[in-house]
Amino acid sequence: MVDTTLIAQIRGGDRDAAALLVQRYYDECWRYAYRMTGHRADAEDAVQDTFLRALKALDRYQERQRFRAWLFCILTNRCRTLLVRRRRALRRHSGRDLSLIPAEPPYDEDDGEPAMPPAQLSDALQRALGQLGSRAREAFLLKHAEGMDYAQMAEVTGVGVSALKMRVKRACDVLRPLLEESLHG
Repeated sequence: MVDTTLIAQIRGGDRDAAALLVQRYYDECWRYAYRMTGHRADAEDAVQDTFLRALKALDRYQERQRFRAWLFCILTNRCRTLLVRRRRALRRHSGRDLSLIPAEPPYDEDDGEPAMPPAQLSDALQRALGQLGSRAREAFLLKHAEGMDYAQMAEVTGVGVSALKMRVKRACDVLRPLLEESLHG
């Protein structure tokens, strides 16, 4: 069933259609939110708030938009808000942003080789993503994790294509040495 059909059913009061729409996008929204925020609880909060806001604002959704892009626009704004709140709370409590403290890179102690199981690779990537500013992280994840093209990214973020290309390039320039260090430790 296509999104437009589900949306029409939701607008008609069909709760099952709403559940199906949430189920359809939940995993990718959670994955993006987790990578953006770096915290499971924040990701869950962002995703739940996103779906609540999207379902309440569904009457403002216009069919000419892609639903996924519209939903990610809401999600991106929720993640931005959470990151700003976290930064303010950290400054208030510690005077510095603890997410910028580098973590130890994982390595295989037996032979010194960078044997990296998928879970550790995911952790290394999350730590490296934490080194990016929120705008660069957002652009990188929309492009490389969510597979959006630059036009879709511009629709989600409200930022021009050339600026997004530069953000993705700069993110790659920062991530590459961080990940190489983690892999080769």
